[in-house]
Formats: sequence, C-alpha cells, structure tokens
Amino acid sequence: MTTDLEKLKLELLTLPPKSRAWLAQSLIESLDPSVDADAEALWLEEIQRRDQEIRSGTAKLRPAAEVLKEVRDRLRCSK
Repeated sequence: MTTDLEKLKLELLTLPPKSRAWLAQSLIESLDPSVDADAEALWLEEIQRRDQEIRSGTAKLRPAAEVLKEVRDRLRCSK
C-alpha cells in the first residue's frame, strides 16, 4: 500500500463510526454497482416475514451472546 493510501486510511479512521460505515458501504457498492432487483425484493420479503414472526411470537429468539458463542465454538472445532 502506498504511503498516500496509508495516510488517507489513518485520516478516515478518525471519522465517527456512522460516517465510516457509510463510506465503507459506498466503497463496496462501487466495486459492483449492479443491483439485482429480484434479490432485493426477495430480501425485503424475508425481512418482512421474519419481522412478522417476531411480532406474533412464533419466532424462537435467542440472546446474541449465546448465538455468537456457539458460532465461535463451531469455528474453533472446524480448524
């Protein structure tokens, strides 16, 4: 990485988290600007379905810490 890019990176890391997230998303989108409308629509349907399950009480919810621990444990075992 060039010195200029390293300087830019260090400067950008001083931005607030929301600004860095916006910038990261913009940069990622710039790598492949095509949008799959079908995929977007399917994701929206899935989000709405999951939201309804949560609101109706039919979804089985687990604490994030528990899920993350389980994933970390699985990753350690698969090495």
